[in-house]
Amino acid sequence: MTKDLTTSSISRQNILNNTFALEQIESNLPLGGRYWHDEVIFTKAQVAEIFEIDERTIDRYIESHNEELSQNGYRVLRGPTLRELKKILLDDMNVVDMSKVPSLGIFGFRTVLNLAMLVTESEKAKFIRSKILDIVLDVMAKKSGGHTKYINQRDEAYLPSAYKEYSYRKEFTDALDFYLQADKWKYGKYTNKIYEVIFLENATEYKKILALQEKDQIRETMYAEVLNAIASFEHGLAVEMQQEFQKLGRKLTIKELDKLIDKASQNPYLFVHINDARAKMASRDLCFRDALHHKLESYIQSVPQGDFDKFLGETSKSLEERLSDPETLAVLKRLKDR
Repeated sequence: MTKDLTTSSISRQNILNNTFALEQIESNLPLGGRYWHDEVIFTKAQVAEIFEIDERTIDRYIESHNEELSQNGYRVLRGPTLRELKKILLDDMNVVDMSKVPSLGIFGFRTVLNLAMLVTESEKAKFIRSKILDIVLDVMAKKSGGHTKYINQRDEAYLPSAYKEYSYRKEFTDALDFYLQADKWKYGKYTNKIYEVIFLENATEYKKILALQEKDQIRETMYAEVLNAIASFEHGLAVEMQQEFQKLGRKLTIKELDKLIDKASQNPYLFVHINDARAKMASRDLCFRDALHHKLESYIQSVPQGDFDKFLGETSKSLEERLSDPETLAVLKRLKDR
């Protein structure tokens, strides 16, 4: 999927929130600037020189994308802070005399990258965008071990969530056996119904979007939050089926179970969990797996920095590493004994 950084604010922010990629970009793109208060800063004149464009062009982007650029480090200095910076900049041969200016906009390194992903009038910005994308892809590949199919499993919350969901899945399939009048296809049918409630796709659609093979187990690719939402739905449905069975004194018909599912899908207590699952699946899959869930496009957000730490940082581990971790095994044992 081709990402046009000049038109996608979410793709831009995903890069700017990826601290691992930013470190490599800063090492591989010597843009200049100077250190001040432990960060690299640039003036508008310096940024214009980097992109080989007029300062008025930068002014237009600041006006049209002020909120985004401010979020990523652009700010206007005045008063004592500006006077402090002037003492440094007035000695810089590349900065015009600014002794009388009442305010000054400065750009952090992230802000310059942000502008590089916005400016369409500059060949230099285009070159920087290309380098950024190359570095991001390289960092993602190295940090994820070369593939992202199971990047969800690098989250330390994945294994406990997967184990709990497995338990509630068994509770739900038992309920289908005990309380529903249906044929042998009921497991697949109602699994799909739950998927469609939680993330609006059936199993076949999900596999196609993630380019999974026939032998791949879908739930092994799901994020912890998605598994938690499925588990909550399965547990609640199993309980309601048992209550209906006891009330009616007989097994439920397919039509009666469908009504229970429709009712559960509107449950305000599940609303937050379902929307959170949709947003995380849609946003993370687009960012980490380059996979677009068309039915969830309205839920796509930029991925926060904490998610990059979770899936690519020091706390992230492969499933094999986690299964050999005594602390993880202790958690799973407590879940088993609950």
